[in-house]
Amino acid sequence: MYKISKKKVRDKMKEAGIQTQNELAEKLNVTKNQLSMILSSNYNPIKSNALMLCEALEVGIEEITTEQLSFSLDVDSEEEATKSNEFIDVKKVTAKKDYKVLELFAGAGGLALGLEDAGFDTIGLVEVDKYASETLRMNRPNWNVLTKDIVHITESGIENYFNILPGELDLLSGGYPCQAFSYAGNKAGLNDARGTLFYHYAKFLDHLKPKTFLAENVKGLVNHDSGRTLKYMLQVFSDVGYTVKWKVLKALDYDVAQKRERIVMIGIRNDLINNHDQIDYLFPEPYGYELTLKDILQNVPESDGAKYPDHKKKVLEQVPPGGYWRDLPPEIAKEYMGKSYFSSGGRTGMARRLSWDEPSLTLTCSPAQKQTERCHPDETRPFTVREYARIQSFPDDWVFAGSAHNSYKQIGNAVPVNMAKAVGLSIVHFLNQLN
Repeated sequence: MYKISKKKVRDKMKEAGIQTQNELAEKLNVTKNQLSMILSSNYNPIKSNALMLCEALEVGIEEITTEQLSFSLDVDSEEEATKSNEFIDVKKVTAKKDYKVLELFAGAGGLALGLEDAGFDTIGLVEVDKYASETLRMNRPNWNVLTKDIVHITESGIENYFNILPGELDLLSGGYPCQAFSYAGNKAGLNDARGTLFYHYAKFLDHLKPKTFLAENVKGLVNHDSGRTLKYMLQVFSDVGYTVKWKVLKALDYDVAQKRERIVMIGIRNDLINNHDQIDYLFPEPYGYELTLKDILQNVPESDGAKYPDHKKKVLEQVPPGGYWRDLPPEIAKEYMGKSYFSSGGRTGMARRLSWDEPSLTLTCSPAQKQTERCHPDETRPFTVREYARIQSFPDDWVFAGSAHNSYKQIGNAVPVNMAKAVGLSIVHFLNQLN
């Protein structure tokens, strides 16, 4: 069990606008003495206290601990995934053969393009959104793109759409939406997940029996429903025959100028582990450097972009690079923020202007949301579509179908291409050892 870092907590208190431990104790609904115990260097916090502290400070668990906390999920793979020696330098990894991947919930192709760069041959993609599907077809006419609801495919028969024998596929990939489950049922394994998109991902996995799978999701899945959702997913993966490792990976570690974090789950079919006891899957080792906006936003092609209304522009013109609402005169901040000015939490995304010397904050599906502002460092405007794409490490020749609004949505939802490539190379490294 790991310790809460007092220094990290103090830093997060400052960001959240919490001045004293008394104020923090009130937010936690505990006494000051109880809070002192939680923060004591001799105290190992239990899960509920740690998560309560995270909620009050609006931070992730790793942001206030000296090492990543490892909560027992009753799944052996979770414990394995926290070992510090489970990394491999992927920068020189190359595929020994053509590996086949099928992708679900493909979006605009960030994950697929990264896996292609890693050496995978995409044999099919499923994406229900018509604009994202058109983006895939425009950029890769040879890809087999199905613009269909995955629910329809699994219910009418996966074999009717993909001519793949069980066990032939090298990789099943995709980022299914995170949804809650009902745990009061009959504990019937996969059947308990009916009605969720995770169920249909798991049905593909169970039917196709690929050598490996890659499932990625938002970082919040780790603590979703107090960890029960992730625990259940891992158990289902185990039930259908896979050993799973998971980690929260930072895009910033893999040639992406963005503070985006995703949970990455890698599954290996059990027979491959049983028959090759000398090989193991290793996560991609961080590259050892971090990019900033000035590293990537050079000579960006012109493109459409959202614009601020005049009132908002006048407010943001007063915010310096790297600043946010606290850099505004109080009367202007109060008028701009409304009720949010008096709410708790840091609200560091409001009236936020980025600087050239930092990476971008996580991009959203809209470039000008009041709570998650991402203003250009010099010009008082949101990032353009092509700047958005650069931050997500899409190449400049990757075009997006639909309006600027649709393009922002596709890019904001995507897995950063370079991060996907790093994960793909780590899977290639494992598959190479099977040959």
